[in-house]
Amino acid sequence: MIEVNNLVKTFDGFIALDGTSLKVENGSVYGLVGPNGAGKSTVINHLTGVYKQDGGTVLFDDEPVWENANVKRKIAYIPDDWFYFNGSNVEDMMRFYKGIYPSFSEERFYKMRDAFNIDLKKGIKYLSKGMKKQVAFWLALSSMPEYLILDEPVDGLDPVMRRRIWSFVMEDVAARGTSVLVSSHNLRELEDVCDHVGIMNKGKVILERSLSELQDNMVKLQVVFKEGMNEVPGDIPVLHDSVMGRVHTMIVRMCPESAVKCVSKYEPLLVEAVPLTLEEIFVYELGGLDYEIKETII
Repeated sequence: MIEVNNLVKTFDGFIALDGTSLKVENGSVYGLVGPNGAGKSTVINHLTGVYKQDGGTVLFDDEPVWENANVKRKIAYIPDDWFYFNGSNVEDMMRFYKGIYPSFSEERFYKMRDAFNIDLKKGIKYLSKGMKKQVAFWLALSSMPEYLILDEPVDGLDPVMRRRIWSFVMEDVAARGTSVLVSSHNLRELEDVCDHVGIMNKGKVILERSLSELQDNMVKLQVVFKEGMNEVPGDIPVLHDSVMGRVHTMIVRMCPESAVKCVSKYEPLLVEAVPLTLEEIFVYELGGLDYEIKETII
């Protein structure tokens, strides 16, 4: 289990992390999302032992990661911009990873060769961004990690390869109990793979839930009221309401059943509950329509 408790980090007086806490259960996939500057990359740099915290703890199965080689051997990390030695080819990097990770499986590495179809002898610097990302996954998964930390992991990959990569990751989660933390702005993709989601803003995790709990506590209603009722009644806890013709589309912070019951007492002509996507939950948890408009204008 990964546990981050009350993590604090400052840079020249700027508070990057302000008491951040999160928990990644063994054998689960945790999605860390938030706007630019929220502190996601700073959290990841602590999880991988790059930064030393000013306060709080970062634990992997109750062991601190900072200057702990035993813990770091269990972690594979794929950043957005993956590091490799200049002049190295895939096979060179394989030997490097093998020297770092005691659990590295050369057998698995060669078995996965057909899935990636990249020349082992070709210099990595000559590969495209997408092919470099494939090599990063190839090496990371061959390391047989207990923990996989991913930052914008499939950026630059085509749809077929994205699906193939996620298939490999999910197989490891199911078969080996690998714990995965992934930070990405591709919320649609996270929705397909994550068990739990943490939403960060201004250096804190402001919300941490299972994906099903998030979707059960906020709902989109499409409602047609009787003629003459153009405004949403004040006792309905609406986060946002838009109107097209006679159809009100409302975002309500309640479970779908309660929301429908609340609206039904006004005898609408139509009421339909529609599940929210992770992207919609993200937008409305971070301030509703005002945030959405700012993001669109910028």
